[in-house]
Amino acid sequence: MKKNECFSLTAERFGADLEGVCIHDGMPVFVPGLLPGETATVRIVKSEKRYAFGRMESKPEPSSPDRRIPDCNAWPRCGGCSGRHMSYEATLAAKRQQVEDCFRRIAGIGVTVPPVLGMVSPFGYRNKTSLPAGGSDNEPVLGFYAPRSHAVIPASACPNAMPPADTLSAAFLGWMKMFHVKPYREETRQGLIRHLVIRINRKGESMVTVAANGDTLPHIRELTDSLVRLGTVSLWLNENRADTNVILSDRYHLLYGKETLTDSLFDLQFELSPASFFQVNPIQTETLYQTALDYAALKPADRLCDVYCGAGTITLTLARHCLEAVGIEIVPAAVENAKRNAVLNRISNVSFRTGRAEDLLPRMVADGLRPDVIVVDPPRKGLDPAVITAMAQAGPDRLVYVSCNPATLARDAGLLKKEGYEIRKVQPVDMFCWTSGVETVALLTQG
Repeated sequence: MKKNECFSLTAERFGADLEGVCIHDGMPVFVPGLLPGETATVRIVKSEKRYAFGRMESKPEPSSPDRRIPDCNAWPRCGGCSGRHMSYEATLAAKRQQVEDCFRRIAGIGVTVPPVLGMVSPFGYRNKTSLPAGGSDNEPVLGFYAPRSHAVIPASACPNAMPPADTLSAAFLGWMKMFHVKPYREETRQGLIRHLVIRINRKGESMVTVAANGDTLPHIRELTDSLVRLGTVSLWLNENRADTNVILSDRYHLLYGKETLTDSLFDLQFELSPASFFQVNPIQTETLYQTALDYAALKPADRLCDVYCGAGTITLTLARHCLEAVGIEIVPAAVENAKRNAVLNRISNVSFRTGRAEDLLPRMVADGLRPDVIVVDPPRKGLDPAVITAMAQAGPDRLVYVSCNPATLARDAGLLKKEGYEIRKVQPVDMFCWTSGVETVALLTQG
């Protein structure tokens, strides 16, 4: 199979990014946009020894009953969503299958995966939108990166973004054009505006963070006026001069308003700084956390340890159901948010520690930490082996694993099985509608 060769291929199943997986001469060919059961002429765009990537060159036939007209003008050029061409129910079914396949293929664990808990109305759900700046000095644009590139695809509206994100981005772009504020160019490292990050709470208030290649912005008063009338209560400048792909540095300058944005989950209030991690879908976050709470089955005398606790959202949600809770988080600003959030919600049976989980948890266990329940919500890379070892040494009755990556969840479940912990049940939750991403809550107990 060579690049630019064309074949008539039929998709047999979904891949991890909701692309169609075809088989040609025993080799899988990944074809974005092709649904299972559909056949199309496919041009090979990249060929490796064991797999290839293709592009549809013809209309798929017969058209799958799951196919729909995409509701976004930027699809498929934008890399944000990979499933806008299919029914919402089809995306949920594909995600359930992905979780089941990961456990079987990666860990050799057969587990019954129930249907994914989806949204009643899967639109306008994202409370955080990150928009890279691009275009030219005279015609700047805001949008999203194309798949596997840093080419900025202009997007005046995003059906996933919580209002008024689109209006705020339009106002910011208008400010750039009016005052000739230049977008940053990676190839020359020239220009000022790198990213616009908008975070919106359930009241419609917003925190806007401008990632810039400098320590100040021109015409700040005019920018502030245009954003404040749209509900912005906090405006930050993030000074990022580094020649990297990292969106935000650790250098923040408050330009206007409050240092934090307050949002809610259940009946709890959370103060968020620009660096704080907060789940992007508040409705589904409550579904996710309720599942974690149900799996934890906390009793009044139980002790809880929450690893990768962020701003303390899971810790505080669960702390009200047990004797005491401790959270571990590497980001100092998030830990400070967590401490303030505990005070804000009058929850006194919690404490928070700052440090890398792989360093801090083993020390705490060596010092005698023996929680009844450990909750982990790690980044996509999953758990460090040192964390797995420390959890096993602590010997909790129940491990609740909240995962944004079913592949690393399955890998870690296999490692925890060697430590005597068995998967008892799992529940996927659709936090990132129309994308391939899926959150999963897993309960593990000692065998």
